[in-house]
Amino acid sequence: MVSLSPLARRVLSYVPFVLVLVDLRYEGVSCGKGGSVESHLEMGKKLLAAGQLADALSHFHSAVEGDPKNYMAFYRRATVYFAMGKSKSALPDLSKLRSNPSEKDEEEAHGQLKKADEIQRIVVEARADFERKDYSTAIALLDKVIETCIWDVESRELRAECFIQLGEMGKAISDLKAASKLRNDNTQAFYKLSTIYYNLGDHEMSLNEVRECLKLDPDHKQCFSHYKQVKKLNKQILSAEELIQQQRYGEAVSKYESVMKTEPNVLQYRLTAKERICHCLSKDQQGAKGISVCSEVLKSDPHNVKVLKDRAEAYLQDEQYEEAIKDFETAKEHSENDRQIKEGLERAQRLLKQSQRRDYYKILGVKRNAQKKEIIKAYRKLAQQWHPDNFQDPEDKKRAEKKFIDIAQAKEVLTDPEKRSKFDQGEDPLDPESQHGGGHHNHFHGAWESFQGYNPFGSGPFNFKFNFN
Repeated sequence: MVSLSPLARRVLSYVPFVLVLVDLRYEGVSCGKGGSVESHLEMGKKLLAAGQLADALSHFHSAVEGDPKNYMAFYRRATVYFAMGKSKSALPDLSKLRSNPSEKDEEEAHGQLKKADEIQRIVVEARADFERKDYSTAIALLDKVIETCIWDVESRELRAECFIQLGEMGKAISDLKAASKLRNDNTQAFYKLSTIYYNLGDHEMSLNEVRECLKLDPDHKQCFSHYKQVKKLNKQILSAEELIQQQRYGEAVSKYESVMKTEPNVLQYRLTAKERICHCLSKDQQGAKGISVCSEVLKSDPHNVKVLKDRAEAYLQDEQYEEAIKDFETAKEHSENDRQIKEGLERAQRLLKQSQRRDYYKILGVKRNAQKKEIIKAYRKLAQQWHPDNFQDPEDKKRAEKKFIDIAQAKEVLTDPEKRSKFDQGEDPLDPESQHGGGHHNHFHGAWESFQGYNPFGSGPFNFKFNFN
């Protein structure tokens, strides 16, 4: 066993704090053989600060070999050994505190020990504050410790716990990442990082961190159990997103429902699943269902631009144009340069204006997503009902003639893909104003032609006269 002087033993009791503070004594001392030793010390210090312990140790080895009387080199190397958890390797370097130090060295060592005493006192106080759940005060004290002892893993981990308790997860992540680098077998830091990311809803980062834990210890019980859960959830989410890319929206909805069953306790995954289900229902022309699911998400996240856009589309499908306009306008407030929002808002405004005039879907009594077969069936039924020959009273006949023309025009527009597309965008292909020119006579004549040759009873041309005055 290495024999240490009483002073060295006292120094050892304050590791790692004194190892940092001793640096102050030798910071400006030139080293033995020119600048080579000094450069090794400086490079080692930078690597140590960056958490690259193995590389730092290599430079401090070179510094010791270059100048065996340079105490700074020994202290630096001991610091790295302790950071790596190799306390036995650090003892010989600490023994360089000579049994009979000079008066100057003795005075300097006691000065550093006094500073170490202060750091130790702050750490004890910070732990007491942590136990009292006074996390903010504990953080303020630990800030002082870490500012001086940048490689003190335990202080960083304690500060991370304080941040977790205060809900400041970004800061906790920063400290835990540093702790995972400063201690090369720090499985617990990786486990905590993975759980934080998981609870934040970042399943991919969670999976990355828990894999790092298992690289260090494949049999780590906590990490392995957590890994199975994250992997299953990650697979379901990726599968659901692939289905959305393939426009298989119904299957994607089922997959996201499975996500909520796999993880029922973390709110973020439920909100994400609901957000994507809202998107799928909107794309799948299921307006009423889409509105319900989207509204549920917006209760928790009222400024979610993606959901506002999806609910606006669902409102359009459900012919709630004013509500769609409100959602597009709210989305625009939070994303002014989104072209999709601008176009959606303009379309919703056109459709609202259109609905206040005439709506071919309403005339035929069909949904906006009706197939051509449904449209023709509805047209034939209404054409039979409103055939002017069915009415004897002049006023009733006149009203029937107008209704019959509307029905014929609706069929003309909705069975023509190009005209229907224009109408769905808020433009009436039979309206001169909507077309920015053209005469009403031509549109009426086209409608006349379209129904004059059609007899829903299959008995030839109509045998009545129209009066248009």
